[in-house]
Amino acid sequence: MVESEKATKKNFLSGVLLLSLSTVLVKVVGFLYKIPMFSYLGSAGMGYFHSAYEIYALFCVIATAGLPVALSVLISAALARGDGNGVRRIYRASMATFWGIGALGTIAMIAFAPWFCRLIQSDNARACIIAIAPTVLFVCISSGYRGYFQGYQRMMPTAISQLIEAVGKLIFGLILARWALDSGMEPPEVAAAAGWGLTLGAAASALYLACEKQRFCRSLEYRRKMKSMRVEIGESKGVLRSLARLAVPMTLGASAVSVTKLIDMTMILRRLQFIGFTETAANEAYGSYTALALSIYALLPSLVNSIALPLIPLLSGAIARGDEARQREMIRASYHLTAMVAIPAALVVSAFARQILMLLFGREAEAVDQAAPLLSMLGVSIFLSCMITATNSVLHAYRCVNRPIFSMLAGAGVKVLAAYFLIGSPRIGMLGAPISTLLCNLTVVILNLIFAARLQKTEELVSVFGKPLAASIPSVGIPLCLYHLLEARIGASIGFTLGILMMTVILYLFFAGILGVITAQDMAAIPMGDRVKRAFLKLHWLRAE
Repeated sequence: MVESEKATKKNFLSGVLLLSLSTVLVKVVGFLYKIPMFSYLGSAGMGYFHSAYEIYALFCVIATAGLPVALSVLISAALARGDGNGVRRIYRASMATFWGIGALGTIAMIAFAPWFCRLIQSDNARACIIAIAPTVLFVCISSGYRGYFQGYQRMMPTAISQLIEAVGKLIFGLILARWALDSGMEPPEVAAAAGWGLTLGAAASALYLACEKQRFCRSLEYRRKMKSMRVEIGESKGVLRSLARLAVPMTLGASAVSVTKLIDMTMILRRLQFIGFTETAANEAYGSYTALALSIYALLPSLVNSIALPLIPLLSGAIARGDEARQREMIRASYHLTAMVAIPAALVVSAFARQILMLLFGREAEAVDQAAPLLSMLGVSIFLSCMITATNSVLHAYRCVNRPIFSMLAGAGVKVLAAYFLIGSPRIGMLGAPISTLLCNLTVVILNLIFAARLQKTEELVSVFGKPLAASIPSVGIPLCLYHLLEARIGASIGFTLGILMMTVILYLFFAGILGVITAQDMAAIPMGDRVKRAFLKLHWLRAE
């Protein structure tokens, strides 16, 4: 029994790490997609594309944020009970729900496209909204299959399908956008062509999962599992009630994030036009902000979060056992691992925003000039964004699903007010968008830390955040001063910039070792931590506690 539990735990953690790696690869592919796409669409075209994408994202989150997780929980529970017929009943009822929601979402996006365009004051985004609309249906279908496989603790189909969707979007989007550009189409039509690429990528992912489901049902593993189970009769109504009870709280929490992004888009486009921007100029500013500044801002938290998230299942186990010492250890490790990577990343992005943008988008000098100060301000929010994920995960581990929703709604309220007044001020203008994001994230993190502290007091928070900050300041400050001293003499170049950025990494490891940022306690908390611990001790980068 003990060996079986160890094997189950090992498989679960391997699945979590696999999905984390897949998520990182998807984010990297998505980021790489934006570099050539920006050259095809330009700032205005990227503005139209992202306007449509944020509307799609809201529909997609409402349809899929909580339902796949709820489906996986119900199927996992039915498998644990040995209820084979229940698994089939849950799957059929859930897939019918996914199909229905996806079809309604697609129809709503197409039908209300003119209204959305009036809301954001961007009539040229209509064609792109219609092009992306079918993606809602395909993503809903994919989410149903993913929830089914995750109920069987099979993470590989989800990971592969995510990559197929991302790579499909990259390939189809670039081909269609290039074709539209060569055909002499205007930016709105080129953006719509890129939108059809997104739809085709989602369709390819859904098709792969449908084929994988058929293959799995014909496998020997599936037949043996079903043969060992009993058959029980039940109604689909109970399945739908259970699905809704589990999915609604998670959906509300995830929807708050998408609503915040939609508010951001609406505020930027409307308030910039209020202070004198034309529709095209507002879309150019929004396109530079989203394609350049926000893409880097969104990429880094996904890379950082994959480090600490595997700790959350271990925290859930400690909660189930009532082991408070282990709970405090897991919470502290989650916060500390997040901080020791996110804090230096945030400072590097803030300090070297222009240099990073020039490395990636050097041909778009005008867009880089617009986006550099915005990314510099957003850099601070990278740490806060990572902490939102860490604190949300802690609260979810304690089954406090409503508190993150409250925090996000409070943050969204702060963001609306800040964006309205700041972006609408001619002196601040576009800079009000990243400032409002900073204030929103700060509000959410403070509330989440308060809620988490009430559940389980975490000691040494000053050390948890203070040591990484103390190691990061000289690690970023010294290369920044050196860069400005030598730039005038030798000139800026890709090699010089990469060398300076590499210096920040080396210095951070040096100062982290001196200050004891990385501890044996942290290494003991993470999967495969013993191997990492031995390697770090040999390099003298680790101090035992």
